[in-house]
Amino acid sequence: MRVEVDSDRCVGAGMCVLTQPEVFDQSEDDGTVVLLRAEPAPEQERDVLDAVHACPAQAISAR
Repeated sequence: MRVEVDSDRCVGAGMCVLTQPEVFDQSEDDGTVVLLRAEPAPEQERDVLDAVHACPAQAISAR
């Protein structure tokens, strides 16, 4: 799986960080998403997909 984020689209809700803090973080400057791991481990994939669906701005994609 490969994860991509669009920080310009992010509204800083933080759902991604709550769902998978090993893959996502938030910028201290403006609270937008920071991608920590573009290729998460297989055991993290389910949570990453949950984060994709939970993002209110649709700023995260996974393929």
